[in-house]
Amino acid sequence: MSCSSIDLKAYALGELDDRGTRDAAAHVHTCNECREELERLRLTHMALLSLRDEEPPRRIAFVSDPVFEPKWWQRMWRSGPAMGFASAAMLSCAILLNAFSRPAPVTVVKAPVPTVDTAAIEQRIESRVNHRLSAAVAQAVLQVKSADEQKMARVVAASEQKVEFQRRADLAALRGDLEMMGKITNRMYMANANIEEHP
Repeated sequence: MSCSSIDLKAYALGELDDRGTRDAAAHVHTCNECREELERLRLTHMALLSLRDEEPPRRIAFVSDPVFEPKWWQRMWRSGPAMGFASAAMLSCAILLNAFSRPAPVTVVKAPVPTVDTAAIEQRIESRVNHRLSAAVAQAVLQVKSADEQKMARVVAASEQKVEFQRRADLAALRGDLEMMGKITNRMYMANANIEEHP
């Protein structure tokens, strides 16, 4: 039977029928390469079973997300024409209020419209957004790194446990073989002694 005709993955997971299991067991018993591959599959399966299910990390927010969109008053504050219109409207209301509240007409001097340095405001907002984005990315990287280290530690612990189990099984098999050899030696010694006594 060739190695390609044996489905080692299905055999390792116990998904073969009785006949397929017998054939695979017989082949693995005679083929060193398939036996090593089966051990690797079982070790990988045990390592995967030792990992706990985790939620995927939350998505990192980007500047294009709605969270970073400016509020309506921030958009208005950045808009030079809107601020000029609002200033002119407030000044007009003040003039009208003053004209109706005073009995005598008063000459009104128009105040200059204040100018807003939108470039400086945009630069401050951009620096704050960049700072928040850098902090969020650094925190996400630390969380992913910590999770990877924990996973690796669990996989290493599972591998060490597997090796320890295999070592104990090998020691038990060796003890059994030594006891069997001792019994065989005793029987041969006794048979030899009987032959010498009764030639």
